[in-house]
Formats: sequence, structure tokens, C-alpha cells
Amino acid sequence: MNASAFLAAALALVLSAGVALSQSFAGLGSDAEGFALPERGYVFDFPADHGAHPAYRIEWWYLTANLTGADGVEYGLQWTLFRSALAPEERPGWRSPQLWLGHAAVTTPEAHYVAERRARGGIGQAGVIAHPFEAWIDDWQMAGADMQRMRLTARGAEFAYDMRLEAQGPLIFHGENGYSQKSASGRASYYYSQPFFEIAGTLTLPDGPVEVTGQAWLDREWASQPLGASQISWDWFSMAFDDGNRLMGFTLRDSAGPDYTAATWIEPDGTTTAFPDGAFSAEALTESRVAGREIPTRWRAVLPEKGVDVTVEAINPQAWMATSIPYWEGPVRLSGSHRGRGYLEMTGY
Repeated sequence: MNASAFLAAALALVLSAGVALSQSFAGLGSDAEGFALPERGYVFDFPADHGAHPAYRIEWWYLTANLTGADGVEYGLQWTLFRSALAPEERPGWRSPQLWLGHAAVTTPEAHYVAERRARGGIGQAGVIAHPFEAWIDDWQMAGADMQRMRLTARGAEFAYDMRLEAQGPLIFHGENGYSQKSASGRASYYYSQPFFEIAGTLTLPDGPVEVTGQAWLDREWASQPLGASQISWDWFSMAFDDGNRLMGFTLRDSAGPDYTAATWIEPDGTTTAFPDGAFSAEALTESRVAGREIPTRWRAVLPEKGVDVTVEAINPQAWMATSIPYWEGPVRLSGSHRGRGYLEMTGY
């Protein structure tokens, strides 16, 4: 699900209503009157669906990457663009109800570099064009003739990156043909991914440039009322195993009842199996002191139907996103029944 993209909705609440920034994300279950809601049976239309959907309140273009330098050092990279709407429409210029938020990060074993950008819609500062594909906020950009081959750039006070992406497999649709249920009450989003990117380029860090290669995972999702009223936070895992299989799994934590889980098993040729609530589980094993709080940075993730029982361990436990609405996100190593690398996102801690 790459659920941190729901941060865009929280940003809209903050900017439009003046509410205090909070570790609780329960407001994402608030009423979305007037906005469109996902429905089963939606037929995706490309390249149009690579672009924005103003009739929905929340949307994101979310890329993470596991990278390796020539000396074997492991890195993580994040590039995200969130759109949230104050009204279910688009209007020109400063009258646009669209709000945009960008996050970029680079994680090393010793450091975590973060930058954030904010923008209003309608004035050209941020946006997405479906074809030829371009997503941008200020000078940050993810763009290409299509979503198969793209250039990715971003910069912050202490870092920058310039990367090339090339897809080596098909798009993946989560849940029921892209209809991804998020609660027992039926809250849902439209959700597809491109988990087969090869990525290469240059990280510019305080000690100088580093040439890197690796694998990247892009999530695309849009919704209007994605959480149940008592769902408050989540843990999201993307896993790329050494045998070529991949796994996406998430847990949505509920303050009033059982947590809700879902998962997608992805084979090397792109064949998928969707798993419903209860099939996937994640158990926190070890906590680290991060940004003044205790956060689990070592997990056990299990999907028995596929023989998965892995330990998920942060490469850098201090991968804290000190942004407008803070959360944890960083690269992880996988060991146990399957070995590999991936990304972990956690909110509400």
C-alpha cells in the first residue's frame, strides 16, 4: 500500500483547518463528502492513470530504492510526491484546491538525509503529466517518455541524487485487480506498483559523489477516505528476495479492534497472488531509541502460504523522516527463510 502516502491527506487537514501536527493519523478516516470513492471493477487506463485524479482526495507517486556502491556499502533512497485536495475539482491558478508535498531522502549506514518541499497546485510549482510522464515539485523531478524509463532528481541541504530508472517487468496490481481494501468495513484505494525497476546513478553526499546501482520500487495509489475511523497508524514492508520473488505486506493498527493486514506475492515474471486480512503478519522484535521515542527497527514478517518467515532489520535504525508529519522510513536487510533487501515504513510511533 505504501501507506505513508496518506500523509498528503493529513497535510491537507493541517493546512486547511489549522489542526496541530500529531502522531495520530486517525483523521484519515474522516468523512470525504463530495470526493469520489474507489469501487470494485475499475478498469485502469494507461497512460492516463499515471497522472493525477483530482476527483479523489489523496494521491501519491512513491519511489524507494535499495542501492550499493562500488565498495559494497548499502544505501537507501526515497522520492515521494503527494497530492491532496481541499475540494473534488481542479481550478486554474491560485484558485486550485490541490496541495502538493514532496519528500526526498538518502540513507547510509551512518546517516539519514531528509528534505521536504511544499507547493500549491495551479501555478506550475508542482504537478504530474501522464504522457510524456513528468512528476515534479520545484526542481525535483521524476520524468521520462513513459513510466518505463525515467530520470529521477532531488536535492536537499546535505545531499542530492541524479538517477536513471528502467523497468524490467510489468506493472503489479494489488488486492482485487488494483482495488486494495484497507479495513474490515471496506475502506479501500486504487493501488498499483512497478517493483521491477533497475536504478543507477550518482548520490552526492557531504563526503563527495558516490556511484550506485540497485533496485527500485514505485507505488501509485489514490483514494479519498482510506482508513477506518479507528485506524491510527501502519507498518508497511516491501521485500525483494534474492530468488527474484517479491512481497508487499502491511499492517494497519486499530485502536478499537483487531489490526488489518494484506499482502501481495509477486513472482519474477510478474504473476501475483493477493492475500487477505490475516494471512500476513509482522511482529516487532527489537526497538531502537529514535527521535526521542522507541521504534521497532527489527521485525519478524511471516506469510506461511509462501513459506516466508524472515527477519527484517534496518540498515540504519535512525532513518527518521523529520518532516511536517514525521514518520520512520528506511532500507532493510532480509534474512531467514528468504534473503534479500527491502524498505520499511512506520507511522504513529
